[in-house]
Formats: sequence, structure tokens, C-alpha cells
Amino acid sequence: MAGRIVHFEIPFDDGDRARGFYRDAFGWNMAEIPQMDYTMVSTGPVSESGMPDQPGFINGGMMQRGEVTSPVVTVDVDSIDDALAKIESLGGKTVSPRTPVGNMGFAAYFTDSEGNVVGLWESAG
Repeated sequence: MAGRIVHFEIPFDDGDRARGFYRDAFGWNMAEIPQMDYTMVSTGPVSESGMPDQPGFINGGMMQRGEVTSPVVTVDVDSIDDALAKIESLGGKTVSPRTPVGNMGFAAYFTDSEGNVVGLWESAG
């Protein structure tokens, strides 16, 4: 369903330290994906596909601080290109255009009218 928050990202300076902090503080499970320089984060119970299987849980990721400098929420959209066009017409700006994420879908980042970085997700299919 377009418009809902489906993912979060937390940047880090020290991956081991950050993973340990969130694992110990909240019991989150971490799965490092070295080929993507990314850590998948499960905040609660997941199905066999790795998706949350109980309402109220949103999974996310962690990565080296760079283009993303503070935590980001990611919004599901039907079309990233259409969403970015609308966002820009409202005064937002594209930070990173539609980029493939393996065979799962596509991601992008934009800044809103207040300068916050927000992510977009378009599922493959």
C-alpha cells in the first residue's frame, strides 16, 4: 500500500559499535550483507521471507554514514519517478534518484520542505 512507512535506516561511524548498541538496547537481530556494505535489522519476529510477521514491527538497515547522515524513514510508493516529480513540484529535492536494490525493488532519497532526508521504496514487479 503506497504511502506507508516500510523501512528505516540508521547510519553509523563504527558498525560493530552501532550493531552492538542496538542489539543490546532493544534485542534487534542484525544480518550483515558485506557485498552491499549494509546491515539488515529485524526489530521483531519475521516470516521465512524476512518480513515482519506481526503488526507494529518495521525492519530496517544500518550503513556507513555518508550521503545519509541521520536516521531516515522510507515510504512505499507505486512509482519513485512519479513520487519524485510530485515532491519536486512541492519544493522538495532529489538527493539520490531511483536505484535498483538487487532484485527486490528500487530506492531513492529526497529532502522534504524542511530539509529532512526521507527514503522512497518501489517494489519490483
